[in-house]
Amino acid sequence: MLNFSSTRRRAGLVAITAGALLGASACQAPVNIADADVPAWRDKVLPAANGAVLEDSGKILNRDPLVKGSPGVEAGTYTLTMACDGGGKAYFAVSSGGNKIADAAAACNGSLDVVKIKVPGNGAVSISTSSVDAPLIYAYHLVPAAS
Repeated sequence: MLNFSSTRRRAGLVAITAGALLGASACQAPVNIADADVPAWRDKVLPAANGAVLEDSGKILNRDPLVKGSPGVEAGTYTLTMACDGGGKAYFAVSSGGNKIADAAAACNGSLDVVKIKVPGNGAVSISTSSVDAPLIYAYHLVPAAS
């Protein structure tokens, strides 16, 4: 029969309790989407964008894509800056003239993801935002790339 001293038993109980508390806190959602103040969050995580040709932010509450477009975008290279929060990933499908030109994704941990996109011709550009990890909040802007 093993005979542990009371000090060792206490140390073991402390370690088990700490592990259980850490495990329980890791399972909690980082953001309450229903109560999220999207404009305040967007202003905190997304840098200011001068000359944005397309921008949006909001809540994805289900798996249905949200589409926003701009009718008059010039051909050229653009930077798409994206952020989301709530867990999982948000996906951004960029189309020009009805043809998909880029797919991008952002990890929903409040950090920024940035991609360069080439718009092949003048015309309408749209961005479809979706996630299988709903609910979450998202924000993005599309700006001409710096030369």
